[in-house]
Amino acid sequence: MNHQVLLVEDDAALASMVQEFLVGEGFDVAVEFNGVTAIERIEQEAYDAVVLDIGLPGTDGFNVCRSVRPMYAGPIIVLTARGEEIDEVIALEAGADDFMSKPVRPRALLARLKMHLRRGDRTEGVANGQTIVVDDLQIEESSRSVAIGGEDVELTTAEFDLLVYLAKRAGTVVQRKDVYIDLLELPYDGLDRSIDLRVSRLRRKLNDDPTQPSRIKSVRGVGYLMARNT
Repeated sequence: MNHQVLLVEDDAALASMVQEFLVGEGFDVAVEFNGVTAIERIEQEAYDAVVLDIGLPGTDGFNVCRSVRPMYAGPIIVLTARGEEIDEVIALEAGADDFMSKPVRPRALLARLKMHLRRGDRTEGVANGQTIVVDDLQIEESSRSVAIGGEDVELTTAEFDLLVYLAKRAGTVVQRKDVYIDLLELPYDGLDRSIDLRVSRLRRKLNDDPTQPSRIKSVRGVGYLMARNT
């Protein structure tokens, strides 16, 4: 069965081009031009992934993402025309799993989609996932659930995958480029800050003081350390 993708893009020519390309690659692609209607469709229909433009009539892509994220667990890839870091930060804050700058490169978008969907497919096949415990943090891989001191923590797909990656290596410093390559499955150019932004978002959700983090520590010039405090 082909993966079902909702493309939310108000540029009709661009939407048609991306839709045609993805359909040619084996996806079933529905197109929506309005942000308000997009929210309704995501809430009512079963899409495997959403590709979401920021500049939309009705309501912008950031608000679409914020609105649907509490009930939609699939990957959301945000498209931003300006390619500015603030858009990337806002997208992640809104619950996006990934972001790409316009003009859209169809093959790069295809690679990102396949990566996120492949990760989801692997998760669905895990019947007896591992339970990971780091101090008062408990992670259940099979149900993709996280709790701190018994209190549930809501994470996006990308945030959960990053947390599992770090928790499985707790007590060991991991290099930023390795996290990037292993999680995003893309070459690391040394400039992309997407992992840094996800770490920052993850810290806040784990109540980890960003100025003096005790759970996920930055190792200057190297990467990150998930600390074991007990």
